[in-house]
Amino acid sequence: MSNKPPPPRPVPRLYLATPVVDDPASLLAELPALLASADVAAVLLRLKETDQRTMISRIKALAPVVQSAGAALLVEGHPELVARGGADGAHLPGIAALKEALPSLKPDRIAGVGGLTTRHHSMDAGEIGADYLLFGEPDANGQRPSSQAIAERLDWWAELFEPPCVGFAMSFEEAHEFAASGADFVLVGDLVWADPRGPKAALNEADAAIKKGYAALAVSQS
Repeated sequence: MSNKPPPPRPVPRLYLATPVVDDPASLLAELPALLASADVAAVLLRLKETDQRTMISRIKALAPVVQSAGAALLVEGHPELVARGGADGAHLPGIAALKEALPSLKPDRIAGVGGLTTRHHSMDAGEIGADYLLFGEPDANGQRPSSQAIAERLDWWAELFEPPCVGFAMSFEEAHEFAASGADFVLVGDLVWADPRGPKAALNEADAAIKKGYAALAVSQS
């Protein structure tokens, strides 16, 4: 038996959620420079609800821009539109939606899941094939656990389970905290788009906060 310590976890990467997209023109103009400025692993496309044909055309417009930057494009909900729009996967809102979507997404596309309010649901999601688990997003009423509770859930998951975990950060401090808790990815959305300095400056600050959090984790484990 080897007594070598396990290899260090890789540096967590950014997962960027878009604003709710109606007309994608402004986002198409911003995304290339934004994705080139930081290490973004994936983009979560939040579509305004409308007819399927229009939503598919919006996915088709954005997918090549995201994918040419080396990132994956995931659609929030709507797993039935993923293949038709050329996206890389879907993010599902809970264990029931995940179970329903898995046959249409696997094995070629990514199936991520959030809305996991209990450890039991989290373990179920991992066992049935979720490609990642998101912790800390607000519920339908805008409520979410404390950042400490989210960090504890990330730490628990990262310590015991194989599928990647994602922390939903609503501040730069949370991005740092979740990276230091063992998150594989940190999801940022309004934190970036609402920043008065512009999304590029905010995304770079989030990226720096993640790297500092990861460094703090490495020190604590050494």
